[in-house]
Amino acid sequence: MSAFDQLHPALQYHVVNSLGWTSLRPTQLEAIGPIHQGLNCLLLAPTAGGKTEAAVIPVLSRMLTESWPGVSVLYVCPIKALLNNLEIRLTHYAGLLGRRVQVWHGDVSTHRKKKTLGDPPDILLTTPESLEGMLISSKLARQAWFGNLRAVIVDELHAFASDDRGWHLRSVLSRLDRYAASPMQRIGLSATVGNPDELLRWFSPTGERTVIGSSSVSTDAEVTVDYVSSLENAAVVIERLHRGRKRLVFCDSRSGAERLSSELRQAGVRTFVSHASLSIDERRQAEAAFAEEKDCVIVATSTLELGIDVGDLDHVIQLDAPATVSSFLQRMGRTGRRQGSQRNCLFLTTNTQALLLALGVVEKWAQGWVEDSQAPPEPWNVVAQQALVMTLEQGQLPLAELLARLVCAFPELPRADVQLLLAAMTAKLYLHEPSSGLVQIGPTTETEFGRAHYRDLLAVFTGAELLVAKHGNTDVGYIDPSVLSGQDEEKRVLLAGRSWIVGSVDWSRRTAWLEPASSGGKARWTGGSRSIGCEIAGAIRKVLERGDVGAGALSKRARMALEELRDSIPLGTAGATVSPQAGGRFRMWTFAGTKANRTLARQLATAGANGSDELGVDFRHDPRVALQEPSVAAQPLSKDELAAVESAVKFSAALPASLLERLAQARLFGAVATDVLPIGGRSAH
Repeated sequence: MSAFDQLHPALQYHVVNSLGWTSLRPTQLEAIGPIHQGLNCLLLAPTAGGKTEAAVIPVLSRMLTESWPGVSVLYVCPIKALLNNLEIRLTHYAGLLGRRVQVWHGDVSTHRKKKTLGDPPDILLTTPESLEGMLISSKLARQAWFGNLRAVIVDELHAFASDDRGWHLRSVLSRLDRYAASPMQRIGLSATVGNPDELLRWFSPTGERTVIGSSSVSTDAEVTVDYVSSLENAAVVIERLHRGRKRLVFCDSRSGAERLSSELRQAGVRTFVSHASLSIDERRQAEAAFAEEKDCVIVATSTLELGIDVGDLDHVIQLDAPATVSSFLQRMGRTGRRQGSQRNCLFLTTNTQALLLALGVVEKWAQGWVEDSQAPPEPWNVVAQQALVMTLEQGQLPLAELLARLVCAFPELPRADVQLLLAAMTAKLYLHEPSSGLVQIGPTTETEFGRAHYRDLLAVFTGAELLVAKHGNTDVGYIDPSVLSGQDEEKRVLLAGRSWIVGSVDWSRRTAWLEPASSGGKARWTGGSRSIGCEIAGAIRKVLERGDVGAGALSKRARMALEELRDSIPLGTAGATVSPQAGGRFRMWTFAGTKANRTLARQLATAGANGSDELGVDFRHDPRVALQEPSVAAQPLSKDELAAVESAVKFSAALPASLLERLAQARLFGAVATDVLPIGGRSAH
């Protein structure tokens, strides 16, 4: 029997006659058998490779064959825009078979959610945070809602796994399994990753599993790296290039997206902007532009990087560079979907650091390389959050049962350390023991997170306390309060690609009222810096040695800038190279990556190290004498370093000092290769 013949007859009929497909893609056919068998799967395919259909078609087939009742399938995505985009497509597929789909996330109205609660769908599209909200809600009959679950499909699994949201998601799935008759079948969808087997083992710690599809990287694309030296020059290039075409421009910060959008609009370019600090309506305009517009520019952060159907997109432009090959592949994959068209990406770099990063990313891509997808180590902040929400979900429960549930959700972590965490949370009154052996939410948790029915407990990530920005009764988006600092009487901001004057601020309601301005304004949001891996940093060194990249094209401006960099950056022949800098300072060029150089700078503080980036370490004075006998032993974190970690990592205050230090050491610092230090090598003078 062929793979297609294994599908339920009704589904076979609609694939051919209603959808008009003459055949399924290889990955889609390959997925039918394993999904029908109930295996946990990881489906790999490039962007626009049909992963959604590869998962949904056999799941719908099982739903019909086995007569799954109620909410039997969860479809989980990392961003709401992707859920909105998928709802129409999946509603069509399920509707052909008499089944229903509903979306549930923070932007869905209360009225619509009440309607869904009264008439549950077969497939629920949602986020991990929304599932968490359902699990702790007193208004939801959890056993009735989740008791019929059979399968969960997690889209863009690599994006989840790379940060704490992945740990959070996996724990939520573990808790949902307790309501279902048997553990849900787990189906992950991912773009190309370097370690698919490891990623699937992390996603599905138990049960039979299989990887479906190819993890190879295609280098068939038109890639150009340009050096334009400023954001304003980038806007000029975008305005003049590809007129009459639909262009998607990626920026790696919200402020950059706002500034570029403003410049383009002032130049008369029809421009849309999308990032996480815009209102629902503003974001939906950008999403609609994908399908409806022909001659426009859409400026976005990573909110539009993941699997949204972009329709007939002509060109992808990257302002500066992403930090990973994986992100580059996702973004470039927005193009090349028309028959006869080719994937393409134009880098417009505005400074030499961005130019080098773009060249390093392109160099590794040309080698067919992509990063492994690794979950962050020592996720004790997530374990603390899950201890609180598990307790809130039950009202109170035996401490031994809470321990068992956490160990089940985080099997990689030592049981003794989980016990240590719970003891610390009880001592700090995040948890309270009203009687021996039972725990419930403690007064510290109520004080810190009790507002709005514990809404702030739902997410494991944290952000600045933003102000809601309104023009009249219309929500425009969110602004960081820091943008209002300074001595100017009239405060102007950039938001949604337009200039505004801040009329008044109601701090008790955290609301700022805006009035349109003809020009001016600034955009600012706080956020963490990116980390560049050692592989990308090493590729930058190769490009500097060779004077070219392995694939793609360099513009004349980029080639000239690269030649100047080759003259100014000493490479040496072995290990790191030390060179003098302005003001009597020195720099050690290691090309070891952000984490290794941060570690090296910390270990060499006594030799005068006072800063680092992905390419090297900075020193107040010549370090070479001190480095003859370097001390590179691991050191405990200072009070300032621990304080910085506590402010950046949510729920860190609930952790005992030993676990907080382990988390910080594992995430901020790493091993330094023995050949990094310039001992015995040649140094530049």
